[in-house]
Amino acid sequence: MAIPEWLRRLREPGVDAEKDAALWAKCPSCGEMLYRKDLEANLSVCTKCTYHFRMHAYDRINMLVDGDFVEIGTEMLPGDPLGWVDKRPYPAKLESDRKKSNLSEAVVTGFATLDGFPVALGVMDFNFRGGTMGTVVGERIAHLLEEAHRRRLPCIVFTASGGARMEEGMLALMQMAKTTLAVERFMADGNLYMTVLTDPTTGGVSASFAFQSDIIMAESHASIGFAGRRVIEQTLRQKLPDNFQTAEFLLEKGAIDMVVPRHELRETIVRVLDYAVDRKRTMPALKAVPEFAT
Repeated sequence: MAIPEWLRRLREPGVDAEKDAALWAKCPSCGEMLYRKDLEANLSVCTKCTYHFRMHAYDRINMLVDGDFVEIGTEMLPGDPLGWVDKRPYPAKLESDRKKSNLSEAVVTGFATLDGFPVALGVMDFNFRGGTMGTVVGERIAHLLEEAHRRRLPCIVFTASGGARMEEGMLALMQMAKTTLAVERFMADGNLYMTVLTDPTTGGVSASFAFQSDIIMAESHASIGFAGRRVIEQTLRQKLPDNFQTAEFLLEKGAIDMVVPRHELRETIVRVLDYAVDRKRTMPALKAVPEFAT
């Protein structure tokens, strides 16, 4: 899939990522050596065993949207509310993650169209602080839902998270309540809210906005849960099934609605939108968004 100019600008702010990227990637599932450009052309899915590599947020957006993407919430940036210091200060960790991921935080939010449907879209990225939810992630998700509510648009959120961000302590845990209430307000007026759980979706994100939606999809073989497998085994003092906390296991137990391979995600989301959303009811998505008042 060709990279549009808007995505190239977002992915490469002064950095030529192609020069730094390794030419080959090893599949963690089957061990196959994959030519990176072929892997990216296959939506980061192993051509031998269909293992789903984790995707950069902007690559996932490019996979989904019709054309342009209007990002919001970029003015919301994390501070250091607790003055956290361990081996490295928290601001140094954030700066390192920004350089490594070309992201300002662990979620990207904005507006786009999917097959002509205007939508609000949020995409989390595990490359930034393990996708952990701090104050800015919670605020961006809540802001997205509020703007989608104002515009009467369906909202789709892709989750990928290791849980709440320890460097922000109780303030990070409070984002569970904030996002939960934002979802409740959004859905109370009959707006469509859809989540797609990707690998991994755990901790506070799984316990809040990830599982509150009208429709819960998951990518094939994604790891989904709250506490880690070892913690649960030690607590229960019993061996868990090999497929425990996989998307397929949760589907079998009725916790999610469907498991969708990455190549079929866009088509499946559009089919749901076509069934659930009145095109005439929605306002244009790609419109300037008022500056967010902090």
